[in-house]
Amino acid sequence: MPVTIARALAKRAALSALALLAACGNTGQPREETAGAAAPAQAPAAPAAAAQPADPNAPLAIVYKSPTCGCCNNWVTHMQQSGFRVETHDLDDVNPVKDQGHVPLNGRSCHTARVGNYVIEGHVPADLVKKLLAEHPSDIAGLTVPGMVTGSPGMEGPNPQHYDVIAFTRDGQTRVYASR
Repeated sequence: MPVTIARALAKRAALSALALLAACGNTGQPREETAGAAAPAQAPAAPAAAAQPADPNAPLAIVYKSPTCGCCNNWVTHMQQSGFRVETHDLDDVNPVKDQGHVPLNGRSCHTARVGNYVIEGHVPADLVKKLLAEHPSDIAGLTVPGMVTGSPGMEGPNPQHYDVIAFTRDGQTRVYASR
């Protein structure tokens, strides 16, 4: 992996995976169950109802996230406002979805989405998701904005940071797809 990409990934992965997940309320542990409850720890909740684009042919983003993560909800809104249809699933542990999507460990963030044949990890701007869908590269498994970068969609706030959007392959190779 080129040094600049490794440095970008390491910079964004400065928070440990546990700290990142804890920041979103997703510790990877089953939720505390109430007495007598026998719900599975990883059963997806019903898709959240939200305002959807008028175009039923708009691309569908299926988002897997922690139910307690506000920035994930903000990213969902960003995608909807950008013309995507969005279906959300709240999970106690999103890591199995990340593993199945071949998201590199040092490229992980708080939520994972499936859009078309691609995995979208974290706060990737909607225009870059549209670009990926239009280009349809066969060598890319997905895009990620590692960590939780202030200034990325859903993480708006004071003092926005520069960040790279990283493309990754199923076999773990990465490259910078775009810089913001």
